[in-house]
Amino acid sequence: MPGYFERLNRTLARPVSGGPRLLVVGAALLLVAVYFFPLWNMTMFAPQYPDGLRLDIYSYKLVGGNNGQDVPEINILNHYIGMRDLVTDDFTEFKWLPFMVGVLGLLYLRAAVMGTVGGLLDTVVLNLYFSLFALWSFGYRMYSYGHNLSPTAAVKVAPFMPPMFGGKQLANFEVYSYPQAASYAMALSSLLLAAAFVIGWRQARRLP
Repeated sequence: MPGYFERLNRTLARPVSGGPRLLVVGAALLLVAVYFFPLWNMTMFAPQYPDGLRLDIYSYKLVGGNNGQDVPEINILNHYIGMRDLVTDDFTEFKWLPFMVGVLGLLYLRAAVMGTVGGLLDTVVLNLYFSLFALWSFGYRMYSYGHNLSPTAAVKVAPFMPPMFGGKQLANFEVYSYPQAASYAMALSSLLLAAAFVIGWRQARRLP
């Protein structure tokens, strides 16, 4: 057993070639999309809204469709069923998400410069933890909005969970929720990072 850990530590300490380093740099550059493009989109259709009400969720703000007019309209509807208004300042995620993405990008670049298998493994683990936590935070936020309804609301509805992926019927609304450009960029960034680690690991294992 000690021999196994010795070989493992030796493998993790070995440098990687230029290919994996370039993949990590590419993964870091893809994270820039988080600051310019939406992460998620929700669209709600109803007989009185045949064109739909749209909400784009960025890493730091909410943007409504129809030149921003859809957010006030959604909040009016939310008021009738006792749901809290959608207000950017209420989302704590908007305060830490852009910062954490920037930290991840810097860690990626550090891993590319240091260029060891262990450094790549560290970034893969951190990226996985961040991605799972961000998805959990998003899901919990949606669950909280749909379940913490005011008992004095004009219209009584059962607590509900808006969809995270795909469509769902909520009262007379068809609600659709899908990831957008920034989320796809983050997913591709994760794939590049994982590929860099796998290539670096295989290269290190072939060395004597």
